[in-house]
Amino acid sequence: MGTQESYERARGTGRRALLGAAVLGAGGAVLGLPGTASAGARHGGGPGGLPVPAIIGHRGASGYRPEHTFGSYQLALDLGADIVEAGDLVPTKDGHLVCRHEPEIGGTTDVADHPEFATRKTTKVLDGVPTTGWFTEDFTLAELKTLRAVERIPATRQRNTIYNGRWEIPTFEEVLHWQDEQTRRRGKQVWIYPETKHPTYFRKLGLGLEERLAGILRRHGKDGRHAPVIIQSFEPSSIQRLDKLVGNPLVVLLSAANTRPWDFVESGDPRTVADLVTPKGLKEIASYARGIGPTLDLVIPKDAKGNLTTPSTLVADAHSAGLILHPYTMRDENVFLPTNFQKGTDPNAYGDVFGAFRTYFETGIDGVFTDNADTGLLAREDFLRR
Repeated sequence: MGTQESYERARGTGRRALLGAAVLGAGGAVLGLPGTASAGARHGGGPGGLPVPAIIGHRGASGYRPEHTFGSYQLALDLGADIVEAGDLVPTKDGHLVCRHEPEIGGTTDVADHPEFATRKTTKVLDGVPTTGWFTEDFTLAELKTLRAVERIPATRQRNTIYNGRWEIPTFEEVLHWQDEQTRRRGKQVWIYPETKHPTYFRKLGLGLEERLAGILRRHGKDGRHAPVIIQSFEPSSIQRLDKLVGNPLVVLLSAANTRPWDFVESGDPRTVADLVTPKGLKEIASYARGIGPTLDLVIPKDAKGNLTTPSTLVADAHSAGLILHPYTMRDENVFLPTNFQKGTDPNAYGDVFGAFRTYFETGIDGVFTDNADTGLLAREDFLRR
């Protein structure tokens, strides 16, 4: 998560205007005033007919299965997710794109149990942070396929550990085949939402992500404006690069207000996320992207105790710029919820997640990433019934 084209000449015609209909459609519900229940009830007029607010399976159904596995992706669809985040894309040594949350895989695979890879453990500086472990770029695809996925946060999601070792690391090409198979089986278009991870880091290693991703999408006929693949990144320059390579809907991810995208750090751009979420910054993003994926704290800030406060103007400002908003990440456990929606003292117990969903939906967001798609679907039903 410098501008290029001028948002298809003031948003009236051209590729991005069509992408809006393809992604979330419903004209005014997406591009007009921020949310009401009646606007949220509309469905897109383009491929997929995605509802607003859309429920996006974060790394699949990662509240119930080890993330970025076909078990997690499959369950997200079974639970009713409108879109599946499949997956976070990182490269192998031999140039394949695989789905892992980070290039460091010590916490999401059983690599530490493989003595043949013990010497691969190393420390690297990843976006300015010294990180110790095993990295995908030091393995061939064949070597990675000998590993199996494990639960990333076992202390919080101990039940998920029963699935450790069941699934291998998927490649992005395998994800596209799975998408086609599920689309045929279910009789409706399955949508996915991949992310380019640490693209500046990998470009410096000679493993540029954008060209590889574009090439794969072209080979599978999924690089056009109606393709059911939305692409996201925390580095704006990655989205700008993709804007020149593919016609897919593109989304800029936005972290905390006081942070800087790593490509800004590398290029010497002094702006922070706070600058990007101003009307001026959002207008620039709209010149090369279809939407933003802000952290939920940018939508409704928290106070010093972690309670939600008054919503910011981000939703209205983004909609005024013609952008959709898919914030991240809703999770059911207390430890991840705002303080005023937590229940009891056990951080791993479920809190008042339905109340939290309702509060965020009321801001007019166009969708939300969630580890628990079933909860999100029920919360949307409650919200739209009001």
